[in-house]
Amino acid sequence: MTRRADILISGGLLLAMVLLALLAPYLLNGDPRALSPGSRLLAPSALHWFGTDQLGRDLFVRVLYGARISLFVGFSVAFLSSLLGTFVGMLSASDRRLDAIVMRVMDGVMSIPAILLAIALMAVTGGSVLNVIVAVTIVEIPRVARLIRSIVLSLREQPYVEAAIAAGTSRPMIVVRHLLPGIWAPLIVQATFVWATAMILEAALSFIGAGTPPTTPSWGNILADARSLWQIRPTLVFFPGAFLFMTLLAVNVLGDGLRDLLDPRQAPEGST
Repeated sequence: MTRRADILISGGLLLAMVLLALLAPYLLNGDPRALSPGSRLLAPSALHWFGTDQLGRDLFVRVLYGARISLFVGFSVAFLSSLLGTFVGMLSASDRRLDAIVMRVMDGVMSIPAILLAIALMAVTGGSVLNVIVAVTIVEIPRVARLIRSIVLSLREQPYVEAAIAAGTSRPMIVVRHLLPGIWAPLIVQATFVWATAMILEAALSFIGAGTPPTTPSWGNILADARSLWQIRPTLVFFPGAFLFMTLLAVNVLGDGLRDLLDPRQAPEGST
């Protein structure tokens, strides 16, 4: 399969998931939090496509609403960490003395396992969607910052940048004209991987009770509610897990395809 086909298929799947999440309130009449004790643990049917959970809540409705949380967290973290990481990386690359300080801080943050750091931050701030975004963004900033720093240091050695410096071009103009165009492609690719990582961390935090509030229909919370019932109703685990898997696969394949398309030197042999 060519990299363009990878991008089209994964991008189409991701777009479909985004549209389902955005249009969920208009496509569905059910309330993801509505309880129906008389309809507990029903099998999939025409009335309840994915069945119901232990509280009688429609699983299909909850899964689609859960997509809104996961995609929103993933996109927000990717955007914020890319923005802040780019600023930190370029700031670090601009001054050697500052670079030593900033990079040691980034190394310190990266030395802590991402999930442990996110749990610690959530323990301090409390469970909410906004706090999850903040915590995961802090975790991901160093990875983006180190990437941007390495790219900027490489670009500064290029003849056209050295010529611009010798000609007396102002630093802001050098950044806008010569540095920013060189970081867009790798930054976009890195953002897709951050997006996928953020969705995994959000689901993991919610699953262990350290993420979004239990009443919020996120994929992590749905899986957490179903973990003790998977032997009775395996569909309670299968459907949210399948949606999470497909979304992560689409984002990662899209990132791989964009990397190969934007930087042909990294494309595997035989791909076109």
